[in-house]
This record gives sequence, C-alpha cells and structure tokens, in this order.
Amino acid sequence: MDMFDRMLELAGQGFFCAQIIMTIALESEGKKDEDLIRAMGGLSGGLGFTGDVCGALSGGCCMLSYFAGKGEPDEMEHPEFREMTAELVAWFKEYTAEYGGHSCTNILSGDQRNRMQRCPVMIQAVFEKCMELLGGRGIL
Repeated sequence: MDMFDRMLELAGQGFFCAQIIMTIALESEGKKDEDLIRAMGGLSGGLGFTGDVCGALSGGCCMLSYFAGKGEPDEMEHPEFREMTAELVAWFKEYTAEYGGHSCTNILSGDQRNRMQRCPVMIQAVFEKCMELLGGRGIL
C-alpha cells in the first residue's frame, strides 16, 4: 500500500492530519505507539478543533521533533532541529498562501467538504517535506 492510500485508510478510520503524519512516521520505523497517536489528537482540527493552526503543520513539527528532538535528560536535540522546524513552517505558510493562511479555517474556506480534497494532499506534502528536511541532514 502506498503512502497516499495509507493516509486515506487512516482518515477513514477517524484519524486527523497530525495523527496520520505521526502514524506514518512511526510505521516507517516499524513502530506503533497508541498513546502518542492519542496525544496527537489534541492538534486535530486546528489545535483542538478550534480551526487554528493546521494539524498537518503541527503534526509535521512533531514528526521533526520525534526524529531530531530531545527525549531524555542526557540527550541533545539535533543541532539543526530548530532550523528544520522554522524551514517547515516557512514552507507551509508559502504552500497555504493561496488559501489565505495556515489555519484549518483558512484552508477549508469555511466548507468542511474541502477536507476531502485539500487535506490528504496537504498531509502528503508535509510528510514529504519533513522527510526531505530529515534526509538532507542525514537524520533519516
């Protein structure tokens, strides 16, 4: 199954953008973590279904942190982690400029039917951008 089909399958199971991105990131390592995916649900619908920052963007930031951030007291984040995150955010703002902003409200243009056309493509683009950022720095 390719990534796009997997994303659609997860969406059909009721998962949202940030959860889908993290699920696919975990699966790329042969891992599962239901607690992490549950926690990612807080980013759904634009930060707790408020229509704020898109879950694909916040999920992408979490994906970068999963692979390059600090997770233990004696661990250091990757020296380029913050640069990667800033690059992802800048890229996403440009990517979503046609919608008038990077919030769920802007991206969906007030019409929930846009979710089926716009969100899967956006999730895939964010995941691929994260892989590019991580791969370009030798992290993956």
